[in-house]
Amino acid sequence: MITRLVPHPILSATLTLVWLGLVNKVTLGNLLLGAMLGLAIPMLTAAYWPNRPRLRKPMVAARYIGMVLWDIVIANVEVAMIILFKRRDEVHSQWIVIPLDLTSPEAITWLAGTITLTPGTVSATLSADASSILVHCLHTDDPGDVRDTIKARYEAPLKEIFP
Repeated sequence: MITRLVPHPILSATLTLVWLGLVNKVTLGNLLLGAMLGLAIPMLTAAYWPNRPRLRKPMVAARYIGMVLWDIVIANVEVAMIILFKRRDEVHSQWIVIPLDLTSPEAITWLAGTITLTPGTVSATLSADASSILVHCLHTDDPGDVRDTIKARYEAPLKEIFP
């Protein structure tokens, strides 16, 4: 019964918080409207999510989000240093193919989003068989190190989070 009313509790909570962030004012009316949207949208779209994703380890997911936020801050500083202090001929942009061990579409989406959110890297395309992702790196002298860092720092925790 509760699953029919709240088919995606995390999505419902996220939609409510996003609504409150969009209106930029926390009032009882905004909270109720956000909660109504947070309940209605997942109920209306539940048919399109027959195999909804399950988080195996929510604490690992929380730690992952914190780590990504920290990495975004550090990468912003690194990109600023590259832009401000490196000459154009000293910047070595690279295209890097990262083989994936992830099979869940949600996990691959989280990985691609993480790569793109981190300044200095952009996930460009996913291979047709979802076995690798093409990433552009603003500056690196060792593409293998970037690949290994992404696999160890981002892909490994995502394998724990998503089944």
